[in-house]
Amino acid sequence: MTLASGFSPRKLTLVSVSAYCDSVTPAGDRPASAASRSGTAGSAPAGTPAQNRELRARGRKTMGKLLHAGVQVFADRGYHAARVDDIVKVAKASHGSFYLYFSNKEDLFNALVVEVAERLGSLASELEVLDPTDAGYDAFCEWVEHFADLYREYGPIIQAWTEIKVNDTRGESPEPDLFAGLRSELAGHIDPSAGVDPDVAALAIVSMIERFNYYVASKQVRADDDEVVETLARVTFNALYPPVG
Repeated sequence: MTLASGFSPRKLTLVSVSAYCDSVTPAGDRPASAASRSGTAGSAPAGTPAQNRELRARGRKTMGKLLHAGVQVFADRGYHAARVDDIVKVAKASHGSFYLYFSNKEDLFNALVVEVAERLGSLASELEVLDPTDAGYDAFCEWVEHFADLYREYGPIIQAWTEIKVNDTRGESPEPDLFAGLRSELAGHIDPSAGVDPDVAALAIVSMIERFNYYVASKQVRADDDEVVETLARVTFNALYPPVG
């Protein structure tokens, strides 16, 4: 495993855009007003784009293109430097189309955060069968592979969410807490008699898993997929269940 210089995040794709579109409640099909586009009185709350309009097939396709473009722009430019102009250019959509579905850049980002949180929640539930056996280790290797797949898809969103959380001094960062479910599930597998606080230990493990995938995705570490999974799974599993003797 060798270190590589530079940062070159991958272009990522969304596989669950249709699920997000399905969550929008139908109620008419009118364009957003100028007030809603500017985020003033009468606008939809952040994180609930298009909540007052029915999404027909064409609308679902357009929203999917905008979400997909958002992931790519956040990967290329970072959250703070990204602009609506950049997103509509990548999506090959108009500004008018963007504001039919999202109030602003933050609104689109929050929609992506919700999508990531749902996927991470599903991953957390897979940890329920974790135990200190060979079968448990094999299952954990598979789980680590699933996490790596998710990170390849949503890495820029996770990175931006982390950056916003770190720099948030007024408690205004997007909810939900992306890794709360993972921390809680892992904490339940940590023996308090080991001399560590299970919640703190779980936070350390989740941080290690996330950062390791960040370094791989940003090509700061070069390793094949099997090596990534085996290394991360072995180190993490031994932290959860220290070898005896």
